[in-house]
Amino acid sequence: MTTQTGMENGEKSPSKIARVAALAYGTVAYLIFFGTLLYAIGFVGNIMVAKSIDTGMPGPFWPSVAINVALLGLFGLQHSVMARPEFKKRWTRIVPKPIERSTFVLFTCFAFALLFWMWQPMPGVVWQIDNPVASAAITALSMAGWLFVVLSTFMIHHFDLFGLRQVYTYLRGDRYRELGFRTPGVYKYLRHPIMLGFMVAFWSAPTMTEGRFLFAMVTTAYILVAIQLEERDLMRFHGPLYAEYRRRVRALLPIRKSSAADKVVAQTAGN
Repeated sequence: MTTQTGMENGEKSPSKIARVAALAYGTVAYLIFFGTLLYAIGFVGNIMVAKSIDTGMPGPFWPSVAINVALLGLFGLQHSVMARPEFKKRWTRIVPKPIERSTFVLFTCFAFALLFWMWQPMPGVVWQIDNPVASAAITALSMAGWLFVVLSTFMIHHFDLFGLRQVYTYLRGDRYRELGFRTPGVYKYLRHPIMLGFMVAFWSAPTMTEGRFLFAMVTTAYILVAIQLEERDLMRFHGPLYAEYRRRVRALLPIRKSSAADKVVAQTAGN
């Protein structure tokens, strides 16, 4: 039996208190994410934060490398494992589905917070741009990378990506529905613009210290692996539609492979 709230298999409709609590939880998780994102921008760019990637007392080189790689690895493990459908299927036996995405966002923020706190500065300089105009241009490029990340999330539904749509739908008593396969805006030309934005933000440094170089190098390696894992899931979920998209649109370069399959994708999406 299905009620007006979309509950199945005889489940009772959630109380209004439960729905409001879920909305509050999702909102708090989103605000923590937003604060974490702002801190991450300052952390990587050494801008207006208490502890940035290059501040603090440096320790021995190799132990610092080991600690920092471990911190990045912990973040990558958390992010990749919790994003997998197999994990979500088991995880939602413990965590209610409406707040699963918000919980994922919270755990990601916790992983970032640990990284910010425990990161070991490595101040040795890999390269440095002394020309003030060139330095300002590279800094602006890094900020443009962060902006590109944020704008890309809005193109595919920012609030769904960070859990607010799920808890709002739950509050209304409606059934949550997946957004389906879409290629709005820049997604017509890039499969993973968010990842590209991160890479631009991380590598665009007028002064590239050993610490930031390590951060950029490890995160880039993780991004390349994460793309493969994500696309495996997308292929399973969307099937031939995503396979065709993958065939004609590049992952990180804004150059279309071909336009011959556009009608096929449009027709499939309309079915």
